[in-house]
Amino acid sequence: MPALSGLSVAEVGGRLDRTCREDTDVEQLRYVFGQRRDALVRMGVHTVRDLFLHVPYRYLDFSHVTDIAHADVGSDATIIATVDEVTTKYPRPRLHVTEISVLDQTGVLQVSLFQRPWIVEQLKPGDVLALSGKISFAFGFKQMRSPFMEKLDGSEDPSTFARILPVHPAGEGASPAWMRRIVAAALADGGDVADFLPARIVGTHKLMTLGRALREVHFPRSFKTKEAARRRLAFDELICLQLALRTRQSIEQRGITPTTHVISGPRMRALLAALPFSLSPEQRQAANEVLADMASRRVMNRLLLGDVGCGKTAVAAVALAAVCDTRSQAAMMAPTSVLAHQYAERLGPLLDAAQVSWALLTGSTSQTERVRAREGVAKGEICVIFGTTALLSGSLEFRHLSLIVIDEQHRFGVDQRASLRRKGAGADLLAMTATPIPRTLALSFYGDLDCSRITRRPKPGAGIETSCISPENLDLAWGAIREASEMGRQAYVICPLVDDADDGSDLDDVPDQSLSAAKQLHSATSTARELSHTLRGLSIGLLHGRLSSADKDAVMDDFRQGKLDVLVSTTVVEVGVDVPNATVMLVLDADRFGLATLHQLRGRVGRGDVKGTAFLCCAAKKGTPARRRLSALEETSDGLALAERDLSLRHEGELLGYRQSGGITLKIADLAADGDLVRLAHADAREISAQDPRLSEDDHIPLALEVKGRFGGYFDELERA
Repeated sequence: MPALSGLSVAEVGGRLDRTCREDTDVEQLRYVFGQRRDALVRMGVHTVRDLFLHVPYRYLDFSHVTDIAHADVGSDATIIATVDEVTTKYPRPRLHVTEISVLDQTGVLQVSLFQRPWIVEQLKPGDVLALSGKISFAFGFKQMRSPFMEKLDGSEDPSTFARILPVHPAGEGASPAWMRRIVAAALADGGDVADFLPARIVGTHKLMTLGRALREVHFPRSFKTKEAARRRLAFDELICLQLALRTRQSIEQRGITPTTHVISGPRMRALLAALPFSLSPEQRQAANEVLADMASRRVMNRLLLGDVGCGKTAVAAVALAAVCDTRSQAAMMAPTSVLAHQYAERLGPLLDAAQVSWALLTGSTSQTERVRAREGVAKGEICVIFGTTALLSGSLEFRHLSLIVIDEQHRFGVDQRASLRRKGAGADLLAMTATPIPRTLALSFYGDLDCSRITRRPKPGAGIETSCISPENLDLAWGAIREASEMGRQAYVICPLVDDADDGSDLDDVPDQSLSAAKQLHSATSTARELSHTLRGLSIGLLHGRLSSADKDAVMDDFRQGKLDVLVSTTVVEVGVDVPNATVMLVLDADRFGLATLHQLRGRVGRGDVKGTAFLCCAAKKGTPARRRLSALEETSDGLALAERDLSLRHEGELLGYRQSGGITLKIADLAADGDLVRLAHADAREISAQDPRLSEDDHIPLALEVKGRFGGYFDELERA
């Protein structure tokens, strides 16, 4: 039994007492019971390990505490003061302001908090607050607007604790003060942990020891030691993720004999001859890398990265032809039925010309066609099948599946991808994505895959001009759409919501939101209704994810055939949709989307011979963080550069689109800032995996247990299989 697919702490005979303590239920700790236990569980803290890795998100520097009288207006300050009075005001409808008067021995400070009515119930005169924020002056008093604020309990006199006060993520039932107390007790009782990293790695990279890192990250002596501790824990997280990916791959491929594909057969030559263009140098290089993997004696695991319109589909077509020459089968899975249909329409004629049999299977496929496709695949009469998650159906059985192509693989769950791979033992995997992925992100989350990149469009197209506009200037966009329609061209209007009943909670969590909670975001259904008047005379279509597969296909077909002038849609058109006649796009509430998503969306226009125009409508004023973020799209069309900037602003799970669907995310490492750690972890994991693919050697048992403790869910599906 490989280490990570079945190893338990008991199996190592007590050699790792440290791991036993870290795997202890958090309920066994001092101060953890009742509401505090429930609060920790809600925050994902179930074990001592979870608690140790529940690191502070902010630190208050009490080495620079300022009294009110000496706090400079216009500068940031940390102040400790006593509550004198708490009042509530409503300066306008739906705007709640809590005003707190605090004082110290030198003066009075007015604190204003917005839309936080619960504060009134939590504070009373005499409470001591730690406040951190910018000092302003108005109405005769120094003020702080929306500062960071924490209530200090009686035991937390700043003169008695460390000069740097950690602020842990907290919740109802477990205040930051209680979190400090719980973590301090846990470190006192079990903080002398043995290091799971091999000593040579710790020494080579000059990392802090694990025990010291845990103490310094929670209760640092200085900001320098805090950062060194954070980097040690970030490295741990990165190398554990890398090893989880690589070890899972090793376990999946245990005892498997891969298919050695024929890469220079008659179907391959026929397909290359049928292509209406010659492959670009980058496409040829990517195709050669894919074919070399397919012809090798190892299972291919390759990620093909390419910006919008870079020609990844042509590379996939070459791989499909090789499968037919090998007399085996291929499955190509797309995240949406719209994209699956598009692949069938674009690649179908090429495959026909190369005498490669194919079929399409989606949720909208008729029962007759579904039965025909299943029978053809089972008998081996159909070589290539395109589809959506319908390909995962237990009733679809392959005669010999040797290649799986997954487009935008991060949009599928780990179990979904594994389910498809189980239909063909030893099948090669080619994952494709048009999502611009920074190098550090690719190394971290796709570290088990070989990567090919296509950076230039084989056919550049006319390009795209992007403009940020305010809602007051929407007439510019409507005018451009009308003008395009008069010239026989089409347009997209993108909305963040499906209908007005949605609250937008499933949207990208973009920082610096410019819209207030009271602002109703645009919905596709309402916008389509309104445009029937605003753009009277034009044919308006509506597309969103809640439509049935058949309805989505019908709407998209009408748009492709030019029956619709304007398509009002959600981000369902973000990936892969290719309508060269569409030249104008308007994105409403653009500040609710990430840069990578907006870049993909605008890539739907300007794909033909006419220059595309993309309008990004944003209510934020010029000079605000939200508007400055969007201005990056006006300045560059380089998707990778935008992705790097997006990564610095947003969580990596949001960038890949799976943070809300349970995908693996990082808690400590910052991929934008820790690029050097990513590269070191990637190299170390590769070396360890080459020596000990399943982490079963004695020297790697501690590391194996740590990997399973952190990313055990990644192996659950293997153990169920």
